[in-house]
Amino acid sequence: MLTNKTAVITGSTSGIGLAYANALAAQGANIVINGLGDAGEIEKTRSGIASEHGVKCSYSPANMLKPDEIASMITDAENEYGSVDILINNAGIQHVAPIEDFPIAKWDAIIAINLSSAFHTIRTAVPGMKKRGWGRIINTASAHALVASPDKAAYVSAKHGIAGLTKTVALEVAQNGVTVNAICPGYVWTPLVEHQIPDTMKARNMTEEQVKRDVLLAAQPTKQFVTVDQVAALAVFLCSDAAASITGSLLPIDGGWTAE
Repeated sequence: MLTNKTAVITGSTSGIGLAYANALAAQGANIVINGLGDAGEIEKTRSGIASEHGVKCSYSPANMLKPDEIASMITDAENEYGSVDILINNAGIQHVAPIEDFPIAKWDAIIAINLSSAFHTIRTAVPGMKKRGWGRIINTASAHALVASPDKAAYVSAKHGIAGLTKTVALEVAQNGVTVNAICPGYVWTPLVEHQIPDTMKARNMTEEQVKRDVLLAAQPTKQFVTVDQVAALAVFLCSDAAASITGSLLPIDGGWTAE
């Protein structure tokens, strides 16, 4: 379905981003991954995507705090592959604290990585997409783009900002064959979430099952984690011709969280 297309995915060396990379590669797209991690593991991931799916795959070390590096990641991909057809903004970090205790540096970093980096990738990728008359931009938002939670001022602000950015750019490129949408996951089972459980068990004197049910999944009526493959499958659909009329949408995949 996506043969001869190229996808750039930020924050894609693990978790949801890596699932996006594998799912799009399985449809024939060439992939540019980006993110943090051990150099050897990143190379193993890169080569694994290429060999498993028979596509080209490269790695960009662009720092999502640095606008010049972000823009260069897009232009480098265009130079290497001839186009950037699909852009998925997935990079993100989190910090939890009451507003009066929230570190200024954490606020600045979360806004920069979770929101501003998407502005910089989009502004660089859109001209080529408009010229070619086809493009798919997908922003990984969150249920927190639609609702708020205490102690997450920066994250909720950034994700609400992503929602506004998504809608605005969608309107700007609506007649150019380019769609812009945001996927809004609830709690997704990733290594990051899994690694948080032992600390929460200790801090709250809970069992693992209690942490999952009463803390992490408290807001999700299904009481089930969303899987990375489910999120990636939605992204693949949004890249298809069947989704050509879906644009400017915030699409929850949250086990019913935002229905309440």
